[in-house]
Amino acid sequence: MKLIGPFKQIVTLANLPLRGKLSDDQLEIIQDGGILFHEDKIEKIGKFEELESVLMNNGQESQVIRMKEEHVVLPAFTDCHTHICFGGNRANDFAMRNAGKSYLEIAAAGGGIWSSVEHTRNASEEELLNTLLERINYLISLGITTIEIKSGYGLNAAQELKMLRVIQKAEEKTSATIIATCLAAHMKPRDFEGSGQEYLDYILNEILPKVKAENLAKRVDIFIEKSAFQPGESKGFLLKAKDLGFEITVHADQFTPGSSRVAVEVGAKSADHLEATVDEDIEILAQSDTVAVALPGASLGLGEPFTPARKLLDAGAILAIASDWNPGSAPMGNLMTQASILATYQKLSTAEILAGITFRSAYALGLEDRGILAPGRKADFVTYKTNNFQNVLYKQGTLAPEAVYINGEKSYGRL
Repeated sequence: MKLIGPFKQIVTLANLPLRGKLSDDQLEIIQDGGILFHEDKIEKIGKFEELESVLMNNGQESQVIRMKEEHVVLPAFTDCHTHICFGGNRANDFAMRNAGKSYLEIAAAGGGIWSSVEHTRNASEEELLNTLLERINYLISLGITTIEIKSGYGLNAAQELKMLRVIQKAEEKTSATIIATCLAAHMKPRDFEGSGQEYLDYILNEILPKVKAENLAKRVDIFIEKSAFQPGESKGFLLKAKDLGFEITVHADQFTPGSSRVAVEVGAKSADHLEATVDEDIEILAQSDTVAVALPGASLGLGEPFTPARKLLDAGAILAIASDWNPGSAPMGNLMTQASILATYQKLSTAEILAGITFRSAYALGLEDRGILAPGRKADFVTYKTNNFQNVLYKQGTLAPEAVYINGEKSYGRL
């Protein structure tokens, strides 16, 4: 048994509903509290002095980790949508976009997704692994201990498998939970001779069986958009991927509406982006178990509208928030900064933001053992040197975690 505390405030996020709007007065906040945990699971949350007395009576006082200054503690965060396995850099894309260049003009100048594909294909596994681990460690330093990572910059069997093997190797070298997703259906590659449908068939026949055989990913994603894959062919692809035993998720409604409805129809775990989602489809999402994932980093990177998070919550949807960290449209990677900006523009409560980056985001990945500080939950939590948990969002990502615990062990701590 170990006990850590006392904390000025423990924000447990316990007893909050999975879906719908939340008010801040629903938050359970324990003053002067402690977290008692054994190995990787939480045993009890309560007043620090009471928990300390229990340990001392059992001769376990040496297992007390005492905080010397005022801190607050939150459940560790989940980033349920990232593209952080990639080669190269697209800073020039950002500069050209801000200078008024169109997507086609940027692509013609050697930018766009295909630029990342070429750089990723040319990178060795070692190069990809080293940069991926750097990005994972950065996310851990932000308090993110569960990270979804997509392929999608390989776009052929050899290169997609290379990416997924790198992600698997990274999982073996970090204490964070890594969830791999195969996004071979990111776009039809320029060097593929055939239609979009023929490329999707190629994924189903040549890539996914190998992914399954090597246990490289349990999830499959697709980008449904005018510039990528169309709703009809995408729906057939997703159903076949599901028949192969994969969970499915969808890049939906980023620029044009309609594909979030496809996500619901095929029983996707999540529909991610949703910047263009219309009111009718908000209702469809709200009546489903498909998680609506807002990606404010993409809105900031592209100058596009934000996901209609307020409407989704008011309708009763399950709303998660993720970074979409990628080299093109969302290069920032700071989930807390993005979430706090989304809160400002969409008028989201602190409770709604915290739920969206913890247990609701974990649910989008099929994980229900984390994101809440309660007995039996995973002992992943993050501490901040402040006396008021509201400062975490108020500082818009500039209040760095003091320490990050994964499975009850300190994985990151500031000097």
